[in-house]
Amino acid sequence: MVTDFEELVTLCDEELQHREYESNYYFRIKKQWDCLRKWMLENNLTEFNEEIGNRYCDEVFGTHLMPRGAKSCFREKLRAIRMLISYQKNGDFEFRCPRTEYIFSGAVGETALTYLDYCKGELVLAEKTIENKRLYLYNFCNYLNIKKLGFDDLTIRHTEDFFASMNYTLASRHNAARNISLFLQFAYDHGKSVKDTSVFILPDNYKKDRKLPTTYEEEEIKELISSVERASAIGKRDYLILLLATEYGWRAKDITKFSFDDIDWDNNVIRFNQHKTDVPVVFPLLSTVGNAIIDYLKYSRPETDVPEIIVSMENANKGKPLSSPTIHSVVTKYMKRAGIKNWQNKKHGPHAMRHSLATNLLKKNVAMPIISTVMGHQRTETTSIYISIDYDKLKQCALPMPVLRSPFYSREGCHGKI
Repeated sequence: MVTDFEELVTLCDEELQHREYESNYYFRIKKQWDCLRKWMLENNLTEFNEEIGNRYCDEVFGTHLMPRGAKSCFREKLRAIRMLISYQKNGDFEFRCPRTEYIFSGAVGETALTYLDYCKGELVLAEKTIENKRLYLYNFCNYLNIKKLGFDDLTIRHTEDFFASMNYTLASRHNAARNISLFLQFAYDHGKSVKDTSVFILPDNYKKDRKLPTTYEEEEIKELISSVERASAIGKRDYLILLLATEYGWRAKDITKFSFDDIDWDNNVIRFNQHKTDVPVVFPLLSTVGNAIIDYLKYSRPETDVPEIIVSMENANKGKPLSSPTIHSVVTKYMKRAGIKNWQNKKHGPHAMRHSLATNLLKKNVAMPIISTVMGHQRTETTSIYISIDYDKLKQCALPMPVLRSPFYSREGCHGKI
């Protein structure tokens, strides 16, 4: 692990340039590192680690944790320091800063922690889902502690007062209500309360707007792929990443987890369980993808014992698996290099490539169940959102309106002929 501050900054600087960030962002991050450098000189420090980084943030910014509702300029300052810390530890940039620590206290708090463990261990919910629950429950438990309320003290007046005090948006209130209701029901089912106080969480009329996913035309995808300089070692790796994202529609996490055991060379297929859903999927080993894998393994991949195929090529983390943000950065880099129109104002990561694949398959008249299989969706209803995007196909589905011949439409009324 690199501990010398100047050496670490040099490595991170090279990584920033390699990822081809916008020049303004690059110089703003560099400015924060210069401020840190000045502080370290004033404190006679030459070695850097997470403790020193957090100490700097606490002294200069007031905290090393990301407060809720922080302005973008403040978030960027914390991220600049977090980039150094994460690169030192993992050889990659971690963009998310630690947020406010959630400390649960009292009997209600202990039940909340038990419930979160249950969600993780028994329900096997995704980490992101559990973190969202943690936030909602922390706010609710904190309210109960301030009011000195237990489970059986709750009334509708208390729950409505809590929601009013949080100033939630309609969507956040809906999500908070659902999570708190499930928590209160859990408390009742496990004997932590005498009555089921989940009934005091009143229903709302919130209806989530279905957002259309971002997609790119097939020609734009071709331009993206063609922009890779495949003669270089890193180009061979990035070319493979883009093929997995565009030809198969893989999520970033599935690309990072792609391992040698997933490939069945004898039968020319790729098999694995999706990271997000744990649903088993099978893909044909396309000749383009197979050749890209062989080219990368023979001439580009660093020597390493890890089972993952795609690994880092940067010195600080050479031979280690990539992270999801790095996959996103790779796609972004070639979006910029290919000159894709208006890409900055659209989503442009691997998930946008996934959406584009589904939409372009639909344009080619591929049946919805087949698209669902390619996407690894368990239900075709999940895939049906892509129908909304292809307006041309939607017009073809419309039934022709018959000509109505009736005296009703030509009769004269008090306002003349209709």
